[in-house]
Amino acid sequence: MATIFSKIINGEIPCYKIAEDDKYFAFLDISPLAKGHVLVVPKLEVDYIFNLDDQMLAGLMVFSKKIAHAIKIAVPCKRIGVAVIGIEVPHTHIHLIPINGVGDVNFSNPKLKIPADEMERIASDIRALLV
Repeated sequence: MATIFSKIINGEIPCYKIAEDDKYFAFLDISPLAKGHVLVVPKLEVDYIFNLDDQMLAGLMVFSKKIAHAIKIAVPCKRIGVAVIGIEVPHTHIHLIPINGVGDVNFSNPKLKIPADEMERIASDIRALLV
């Protein structure tokens, strides 16, 4: 059965897409820890990040790096935090989270509720900065 991320990649579930290529897909998290919180996934359904082959893992990180640079410009912050939890959805994914301190990457923190128009604006701002 396809994961929720595969359904997003296939267009069966709407998302605020940031970028995609033939192997990877990035979109805004709809329950973000911060404005600009992005999920980056391989299009290939692999449950555990360290089960990706070396080339796919390296490519995922390089793809994430491009997204992170754009987020950091679009959303003022000190850094882009990177987290891989891998428990809630059985599909490898990297969280890219704008942060100003280490506590900002605490998944126990309340999630933001951002209106759809603002989510679209954030996604558009990030997309515009991709080079």
